[in-house]
Amino acid sequence: MQFMMIVKATAESEAGVMPKAEQILEMQKYNEGLVKAGVLLAGEGVHSSAKGARVYFDGDKKTVVDGPFTETKELIAGFWMIQAKSLEEAVEWAKRAPNPSFGGKTNIEIRQVITMEDLGEAATPEVREGLDKIHEMARAQGHNV
Repeated sequence: MQFMMIVKATAESEAGVMPKAEQILEMQKYNEGLVKAGVLLAGEGVHSSAKGARVYFDGDKKTVVDGPFTETKELIAGFWMIQAKSLEEAVEWAKRAPNPSFGGKTNIEIRQVITMEDLGEAATPEVREGLDKIHEMARAQGHNV
């Protein structure tokens, strides 16, 4: 199973405060442990919402709103994608992480990634073939999907 471990933003991360070298080294050590265990698929920090935008959908209408966004509790500061046998194992990996806010208060939300099997009847042979083709094209471009 694949899980996304989502690091929630803080006032500091939204203010653009970057981690110190020792904090980066601590996070690198954790990431190295994920790699050595063979569970890390991807992981990145993201800039504050001031450097982002949102696209809102209302039927066919699309509206773009530039950041920053005010509700910090709804924002993310980074993520990991991991491969784990269960939610419980993913939780254990999250508990091993250094505090992503480096001493402050935040949380890591863990969500299982939807698979083709989760789609049930909607995962027709045509849908599966199309997804396989997209993954093949992405891998040919050097992307990990």
